[in-house]
Amino acid sequence: MTKKVIITVFATNFYPEDSAIGLYTTQLVDFLTEKGHEIKVVTGFPNYPFWKIFPDYQKHPRYFTETVNNVEIFRYKQFIPEKVTFFGRILMMLSLTFGIFVNSFKIKKSDITICIVPYTFLLLPAAIFSWRKKAKLLVHVQDFEFDLAFESGIAKNNLLFKLIKQPVFFFEKFLLKKAHAISTISNNMMEVGYKKTGKQIHYFPNWISESNIDSEKFQHHDFIDKTKFSLLYSGNIGEKQNWDCLINLAKKIQHLDNIEIVVVGNGAYIQTLTEQIQEFSFIKIYDPVPYSDLNNLLCSADLHFLFQKTEVLDTVMPSKLLGMMASEKPSIVTGNINSEVKTIFDKSNCGVYLATNDADKVYYEIIKLKQNEALRHEMGNSAKQYVLQHFSEDKVFNKYYNEVLKTAF
Repeated sequence: MTKKVIITVFATNFYPEDSAIGLYTTQLVDFLTEKGHEIKVVTGFPNYPFWKIFPDYQKHPRYFTETVNNVEIFRYKQFIPEKVTFFGRILMMLSLTFGIFVNSFKIKKSDITICIVPYTFLLLPAAIFSWRKKAKLLVHVQDFEFDLAFESGIAKNNLLFKLIKQPVFFFEKFLLKKAHAISTISNNMMEVGYKKTGKQIHYFPNWISESNIDSEKFQHHDFIDKTKFSLLYSGNIGEKQNWDCLINLAKKIQHLDNIEIVVVGNGAYIQTLTEQIQEFSFIKIYDPVPYSDLNNLLCSADLHFLFQKTEVLDTVMPSKLLGMMASEKPSIVTGNINSEVKTIFDKSNCGVYLATNDADKVYYEIIKLKQNEALRHEMGNSAKQYVLQHFSEDKVFNKYYNEVLKTAF
């Protein structure tokens, strides 16, 4: 019989956010609840990927507690910048950290703390809470956000970043070492974590639910034109991606009349991208779809694309890749030559990986796939089989539960 414990989850994103980290954290909490544990979540107000508090939550007071699916959720209405800048991000992190710290005092008892980290600052209230409650601290790293800011150029030439960089990295290292166990989502990120702490880092990748992304059960989505060859990007529209590659590619394919590019998402870069595509009528941008509609969207496309900055080496493992693969459609991805994503592509034969954002090379690979339906089918089938074999929800959850969580009981 499973030992029942009280688990407090510190998270930046949570239900009703149904994409990226918010979705994964919600599904993890659901799994732990089904195991019979009592779960409490300390988090902010839902805002991702719009950078605006969800309408249903705007009327609530700054400190708000609700219970959803037997999970008590303590929320703080964090500051969200109107314009997304590096300084604005820092203010949002500090605001959320403060609110989560205050809310943590409302929890009377806890046996285990799980801190989901895209924000290093969140480690501080989680560590203090664990110390106060004599609870084991488990840290799961979804993002090393300051490493990403440095690699991707988000903080390039930013004086504030230069001033806080070393203190923040020291602070991060100090707090990570306080954890009972640390996990993260890719092998390269495990190496980064080990270099920071000298501690064992557990592999806890993002996962895919076979029941939610099923290529045999979908209805063609209205965003996708059945009469055209459709290239689809679905996810966050931010600085992590290389949007210049998309614009340069659009210039290459604008003479073709039977191809379309569909971008579904929102994020910090949405306004800039919307302005850049004005001259291309075959590129369409839509708001994110609900998670319940994601299967229809992903499975309706002919080819998925993800253009990443080549200087970024897996401080982030793009979770959207799993849905792309599960849709049984091939993908074309650009990024760092030493990326873990490239390793997955090499092993799975799920599409084309290019270690360059050269639009000519991307165009060549797209046309080759467009003209070869059998090759697309072969790659799509390989993608689905690989992702279900290695990243299925049940396998990932059970491995984490037995190898990490149970050590804190």
